[in-house]
Amino acid sequence: MNLAATSVDLSRFLSRRPDGTVTFDALVKGAHCAGCLAKIEKGVGALPGVASARLNLSTGKLAIVGSAGLKPDFVLQRLHDLGYEGVPFEAGASLDEDAREGRFLLHCLVVAAFGTVFTMGLTDAIWYGGDMDATLRGLFFWLAATVSVPATLYSGQPFFLSAWKVLKRHRTNMDVPISLALILSLGLSLWQTAQGTGHVYFDAAVMLSFLLLTGRYLDFLLRNRARGAARHLLAMQSVLVRRQAGSELETVAAADLNPGNHILLTSGERTPVDGVLDDHGTELDLSLVTGESVPVLRTAGAAVSAGSIVTGAPVLLRVTARVENSLVADLARLLEAGRQGKSLYVSLADRAARAYVPFVAVTALAVLAGWLWAGAGFAHALTNAVTVLIVTCPCALGLAVPAVQIAATGRLFRDGIFVKSGDALERLAEIDHAVFDKTGTLTLGKLVLENKGQIAPAILEQAAGLARASSHPLARALVAAAGEGPVSSGVMETAGSGLEAPGRQGAQRLGNAAWCGVTDDENGASLWFRDGSADPVRFIFRDQIRPESRQMVADLHRRGIVVEMLTGDRSIPAGRIAAEAGIPLWCAAVGPKEKADRLRTLAMRGQRVLMVGDGINDAGALALAHVSIAPGTATDISQRAADMVLRGSTLSPLVEAFDVARKARRLVIQNFILAGLYNAAAIPLAALGLVTPLVAAAAMASSSLLVTLNALRLAPWRAP
Repeated sequence: MNLAATSVDLSRFLSRRPDGTVTFDALVKGAHCAGCLAKIEKGVGALPGVASARLNLSTGKLAIVGSAGLKPDFVLQRLHDLGYEGVPFEAGASLDEDAREGRFLLHCLVVAAFGTVFTMGLTDAIWYGGDMDATLRGLFFWLAATVSVPATLYSGQPFFLSAWKVLKRHRTNMDVPISLALILSLGLSLWQTAQGTGHVYFDAAVMLSFLLLTGRYLDFLLRNRARGAARHLLAMQSVLVRRQAGSELETVAAADLNPGNHILLTSGERTPVDGVLDDHGTELDLSLVTGESVPVLRTAGAAVSAGSIVTGAPVLLRVTARVENSLVADLARLLEAGRQGKSLYVSLADRAARAYVPFVAVTALAVLAGWLWAGAGFAHALTNAVTVLIVTCPCALGLAVPAVQIAATGRLFRDGIFVKSGDALERLAEIDHAVFDKTGTLTLGKLVLENKGQIAPAILEQAAGLARASSHPLARALVAAAGEGPVSSGVMETAGSGLEAPGRQGAQRLGNAAWCGVTDDENGASLWFRDGSADPVRFIFRDQIRPESRQMVADLHRRGIVVEMLTGDRSIPAGRIAAEAGIPLWCAAVGPKEKADRLRTLAMRGQRVLMVGDGINDAGALALAHVSIAPGTATDISQRAADMVLRGSTLSPLVEAFDVARKARRLVIQNFILAGLYNAAAIPLAALGLVTPLVAAAAMASSSLLVTLNALRLAPWRAP
């Protein structure tokens, strides 16, 4: 179908930028490798009006930037001409596509399991039935064919479709020899059954499909956990907000906001767009955006980034940018760029497949040609060639990586680490540099009163009486230090300054230095309390370092990993935490883009970087890192962007994850060696025609069992 000639109006999917350019996002189906990525970006990028085309293999999203004359229908037509299906990108449609893929693989796996059980039952009766009558044996063969052929053809669809797509592009992958083995073994078995001979491979074909689908489905489950971070981040822009319309407020979607609109934000609400405080100032919690550990005061006219949380008085925000141009949208683009970089990572299994596929094909053809040259009939030569394909079919190789990944992820989950990406373990084993965020990562992200022992209990209780009337983070920390008690009567709160209540010696005030008449205030997180004309008392707060941070950093140093800290917080608290954790390399006041730039710089130097962070401001860096980990207390955005999540509130399992990853890599290499030794023994026997169908099936199952048992060494037995 010529999509360019259709009358469908796709202009509504175009987004216009202030500089006059337009953007169009398409969901590409069927792109799985770096070759697909290069072909699509080059083909679409050559269209008139297209300035750039960037494909994210993880999400299938093709982001296109072009001139005002960009035609979305031409883009979709070009994708069709390149051999891919393309539709306008919508997060819901992409999620549905993932769900369909999972259901399809699961259906194929169930059919293969059913076929394996029934076919093996029928063929076992033949092989172990002794001197079975030829007619009865033929009947059992036809019954096995009735079950095995449709079950194998249906369950083998993931391999057939993948092989056909790469062959059309004059390439090969692991699914090509798998498909050949399945189809040829079924065809040869049907021909042998019709001829009345005893060499059939119905059981081997369907069992091969079942074993490989098991590994394929487990790999899909791990990959699917790594998707969706950018979608979830963009979903933050779909919230409802209250926009000022004359003297009234109307509820609209954040996506409908335009520069110049005014929205009302109350305490606890997160800003969905970038803007400027319009009528007066307020305090904002920027910990998830910049990493600052304490709320900051922003006066009227101050710029506010999307993702900031209002902790002070309600305020009007004048919108300065649409949601697609906000800080949150920039972070989403960083996420997609990082995921695209990770999608180009070539795993050990892919590297092994590049050498294995041509080897198997050449070996089978050589066996076919050798038997024909020796004078054997075509049927006999083809039987031996197909036997080679079956016994060397990458069943063990296909399970070598998933088996280790499942064993390793199961062990790490038991130890408090949730692994979302299958190849994340391989990448973690390669790291030589670790970058940590500070607030909420190396620290607990919870302010505590540092100088409690220096404050008289009566003063502490009076100040706490005022603090109990406020939801300010410093006030809550003061209340936590003082404990439960009554709230002072007549408390009034002044936004951006503090609290005031009548006292015996005059007005009692709790707030910032200026509010309490102090002119010389040190840089740090603090509150001041003044009871009438008495001398003001300072309450100093600090973010506590995690107890295990220093030991964890030391353990990483002993393993040869350079540790660095990047934080958006100020220099004084940043330097203190770095010293306590034993990190000599650190930098403060670093924003999200600067963090991402630092990781790009390290990558350009050839370093494999582990990023550990918990805030929205860390999401882009987490996606760009070679491998990333988020604490269990991290934001949803960071947890979705990371490859692994610590389930508890401690960093201690991080070192365990590194050790397990290195051991998993060794086991994967061992599995490849075991699979290679199996092939070295099986190929000569199959080439000489010494392997029967029963031996082929048993050898194939034994090789798979061997690599699986080797992988289980990652999960040592524990006594009840």
